Amino acid sequence: MATIGFLADRSGQGGAAPAVPVYGYTVVRSYPHDRAAFTQGLLFRNGVFYEGTGLNGRSGIRKVKIETGEVLQSKAIGAEYFGEGITDWKGSLIEITWQSEVGFVYDKASFKQTRSFNYPGEGWGLTHDGTRLIMSDGSAVIRFLDPATFKETGRITVKDNGVPIKNLNELEFVNGEILANVWQTWRIARISPKTGDVLGWVDLTGLLDQRDAVGADVLNGIAYDAKGDRLFVTGKWWPKLFEIKMVPRP
Repeated sequence: MATIGFLADRSGQGGAAPAVPVYGYTVVRSYPHDRAAFTQGLLFRNGVFYEGTGLNGRSGIRKVKIETGEVLQSKAIGAEYFGEGITDWKGSLIEITWQSEVGFVYDKASFKQTRSFNYPGEGWGLTHDGTRLIMSDGSAVIRFLDPATFKETGRITVKDNGVPIKNLNELEFVNGEILANVWQTWRIARISPKTGDVLGWVDLTGLLDQRDAVGADVLNGIAYDAKGDRLFVTGKWWPKLFEIKMVPRP
C-alpha cells in the first residue's frame, strides 16, 4: 500500500530480525467527533461515516456527517449487549458484540434489524475484503467468515517476525491489506491476509494533544475512503477524528 507505512517494536528481539518499514504521520485535517461515542467500529461509505459504539446500555450503530460529527441516524441495541466492530455487506450493516457470541444484521438504509447470527468466543473488530468477512477476537487470531452463513472459513495468526501480536481490535481492509488497531497502544498493524505476517506498523503517538486527551480512552477506529484515498482514525471518547497521511521516518 503506497501511502501507508508502519513502526515496529523490536524490543527483546536482539536485533536479529529485520525491522519492518517505519513511518510517521501528518494530519491532513481534523473533524469533530462525539465525545460520548465509545468507538468500536468505523467505516466510510458514500460520503458519510458509519460507526459502531460499545458499552452496555450505550451500544449501537449510527450514521455520522463527516464535516460536523452530527449523528444523522442511529439505532441502539439491548443493554445486555456490548457492541463491537461493524462492516457493511451488500446493502446491510453487520455488527458483532463482545462476549455475547451474537451478531446483528441491519438494513443499511433503514437500520431495521433483519437477522442475527452466532459465533464462538469474543467479537472485537470486523471488516471485509469483498469476498469474506474478517473478524478479530482480541487475540492474535483473525478469522474469515462466509458473509452469507457467517460460518468460519479460515483463520490466520498475526505475527511480527514470528512473535504473535495479541489484542488485535478494530479492522479495516485497505488495498489488499488488513489494518488493525492494537488495543491499548498507539499502533496500527499492517497485515498480510494470506500469511498473517505484519508488514509494518504506524505509530500514532501524539495524535491527540494533551488537552483533548483528558477523559479520552484508547485509539480505536480506522476508515478508508477508497475513491479519495483518504485514511481516517479516531478513538473511544475522542473529541476529534483525523484524516492522516503516512510519512517515512529515517
